[in-house]
Amino acid sequence: MPDSKAKAWGEIPAPATHVPPNGRGRHWKRYLAAGAAVFVLLSAFSTSSQPRRRPPRLPPVEAEKLFLTIPNGQHALAASREYATHPHLAGSSEDLDDAKAVLKLFQEEFGIHPPQEDPIFKAGSRQSRHATLSLTGPLAPKHPTAWIDTYFPVINTPLNHSLQLLNDEGHPIFEADLEEDGDPLDPDAAKYKDAVPAWHGLSFDGTATGEFVYANYGTQADYAELLAKGTDLKGKVIIARYGRIFRGLKIKGAQELGAAGVVIYSDPRDDGYVTTSNGYAPYPHGPARNPSSVQRGSVQYLSLYPGDPTTPGYPAYEDAVREEGINIPKIPSLPISWRTAENLLPELRDGSEPDSYPVLNGKVSTKKLKLVNHVDTKVTPIWNTMAAIPGHIRDEVVVIGCHRDAWVLGAADPTSGTVSLLEIVRGFGTLLRQGWRPLRTIVFASWDAEEYGLIGSVEWGEDFHQWISKHAVTYLNVDVSVSGSRWNVQASPSLVDIIKKTALDVPHPTKPGLTLWDSRKDDGPFRGAPTEGSNMTYPTAQLNDKVTYFGNGSLISEAPAADIPALGSGSDYTVFLQRIGIASTDQGFGYTDSDAVYHYHSVYDTQRWQEVYADPEFKRHVAVAKHLGLLALRFTDAVILPINTTRYSYELDLYLDRVEDLALSSLPSSSQPDFTDLRTSIKTLQEASIKLDAEKVEAEKKLRELFDKLPHSPHHHCRGRGALRALRRLYFRVKNAVRSLLGLPPLERPVPRHIPRTPEALAFAMADDELASRGHHDEQRPPFPIHKFIKAVKRVQRANKKLKSFEQGFISEEGIKDREWYRHLGVAPGKWLGYGATTFPALTEAVTIEKDVTLVKYEAERLTHLIDRLAVALNP
Repeated sequence: MPDSKAKAWGEIPAPATHVPPNGRGRHWKRYLAAGAAVFVLLSAFSTSSQPRRRPPRLPPVEAEKLFLTIPNGQHALAASREYATHPHLAGSSEDLDDAKAVLKLFQEEFGIHPPQEDPIFKAGSRQSRHATLSLTGPLAPKHPTAWIDTYFPVINTPLNHSLQLLNDEGHPIFEADLEEDGDPLDPDAAKYKDAVPAWHGLSFDGTATGEFVYANYGTQADYAELLAKGTDLKGKVIIARYGRIFRGLKIKGAQELGAAGVVIYSDPRDDGYVTTSNGYAPYPHGPARNPSSVQRGSVQYLSLYPGDPTTPGYPAYEDAVREEGINIPKIPSLPISWRTAENLLPELRDGSEPDSYPVLNGKVSTKKLKLVNHVDTKVTPIWNTMAAIPGHIRDEVVVIGCHRDAWVLGAADPTSGTVSLLEIVRGFGTLLRQGWRPLRTIVFASWDAEEYGLIGSVEWGEDFHQWISKHAVTYLNVDVSVSGSRWNVQASPSLVDIIKKTALDVPHPTKPGLTLWDSRKDDGPFRGAPTEGSNMTYPTAQLNDKVTYFGNGSLISEAPAADIPALGSGSDYTVFLQRIGIASTDQGFGYTDSDAVYHYHSVYDTQRWQEVYADPEFKRHVAVAKHLGLLALRFTDAVILPINTTRYSYELDLYLDRVEDLALSSLPSSSQPDFTDLRTSIKTLQEASIKLDAEKVEAEKKLRELFDKLPHSPHHHCRGRGALRALRRLYFRVKNAVRSLLGLPPLERPVPRHIPRTPEALAFAMADDELASRGHHDEQRPPFPIHKFIKAVKRVQRANKKLKSFEQGFISEEGIKDREWYRHLGVAPGKWLGYGATTFPALTEAVTIEKDVTLVKYEAERLTHLIDRLAVALNP
């Protein structure tokens, strides 16, 4: 970036590293001493007559123990009642109020003095750029900060809509009630039933009239089956049920086949055992689906690119140059309830079906549907609320986030996640007050407009792409932390081990003697045999041990239940992992086939439902907070980053195995590709990773050995000149920081305010401080060669840089064919899945979708070269 542009955006210039010629720069102790003397003089003008007393340094082990005592159900319940009892649609006034409320909590918990004016900055302004870019580097703040970034995407809100069944003369014979009934037994649902009409976010403004066809889940396989039956979809209105794939891709598939519009409904067959046909009363009188409930949601083509449709790949500033969005539908759509669908589907029965549930028979209705969807599409401000706790290491950052906006009340999505995030904030605030300071900087994010298409996080990621790529070591996400009984977690393979280890250290939320890790196998309370005379037709194979459902009710991975599956998309980790290359994870308690039905994106996602069915004592909210917070602590305070590149490297063999299996079934036997070179490259990467494993263990061991050689006297008697005495006090804080990092108790001595920001300063601080404690004069050499300690610190830094950059090694600037916004060649959301993950996506899609042998060869070679480069970079 040119200097002029950098200054305009408020970027912090890189620190000077040039050493002047002619021997200048050799007397660095003298300059440091002079700086310390200035500090002492400034301190003399302090208005306080007594030195500022601070709590003793809190070592990492003690910090973890203390943190686990902070999140609790009562606080979580109170927070949920505060945020989940009013609507907060992205861009609304309530959304802005919530953004400010989160900002206030950040300020209170992290000891941030609120400025006279709220720190709400327009994205792209000098203040906004500075708030993030200044978190790293030599001018990084010493104390926590918090602010709000305002972005300006194009989104829409509903104006009016209708759905009519027409007779042969074109007259309506049925008018659908498109809104939810708002049963008074749930007071919040009753109060806000009309607050946000049931519509599809980013849907097309228009009208569609035509005969209608049932398309099951609206997957590519379903459409192919209809075409095979001879069904012509041109000009038809498609009726599909929710599930299996992202809702926007159901519309994309229909649009490409010439359909006029799409209607999507919630089918009780996807509700597991908890149905009215099995004797369960509908919510709010029981745990079954309320038949009037409607699933709102974005219909953006998520697997093409997420974020603001009009600014793909760059941030949505207020004055941004905008393009025509190509990741949004060109035909109208509406979501409807099961109650409405029941009045339409009988038109599609051919007489062989035993009940009202439709089958994919290819029948076209004799009557027509008229679908009207009018929306107000415009540039709308949204607000990301951010906070940061500065660490001792100023160029490594851990990012933790959850979105804040909801389609209506959102007690599960996303308030449950927000509650868990805020419990972490409370815990970290307590740690700060007890003397803890993280080794690495931590950034907290309350994202906005996630529901429209991950917009808040994507715009921030596109805005600060280079900074994130350089400094972020991991992204930890929570979205829906509680919508059912089973704990689900997805992650980059390199994070699997630390996630499991941490889950084993968190108690099971409801079963004494077990751990959070055990809750991956939990079921809901309503499992049982169908009642006599039941018409239950739920296909149990959908919910067997090889299928995992996440908090938003979406199928995420057909992987063994014991594994931690790969991340697809559908939440805010997407930009970090699949565009920038930051190892990421997402987690939450999702619903099972024996849980109370989760009314996803409905007005019935309420506080009452959460308290009665999902998490009555809010213990699951707390368990997620404890795990995610403990995971963050272990990333911030680890000497060596807990990233396992070897596990990831061996996972690549499984990825390639799947591609080979797909090639056998998708390509002619005479055109089977040769993946020998790719397999060899993976083997080379594995060997390099094993070497790095040994190196990172040895690097940490050497650092600890050198530290252990230092004498550790708690009483210091400085005998040097006044400036150097002040310098030692200055360095003492770093000494205790390193002792804390290594799990040693702090030395008993007043803690000064400043921190050295280079390995050399760190090494000098430790050696010089120990020299003084032994009574040596300033001119004497330290008890061991200081260059050895400098070398050990740099060795640890090199290992951590390789670990941090490993995920970025899968990033290709060329991106994935037809959806170049996604650049990760290891994993991406499936092109026709949206939520679900596809591993080796470019290669897999060349085999399964394109079926192009030449393209398969090209993608295999591209992946081979990428992995070869990664192996070279990983070698210690």
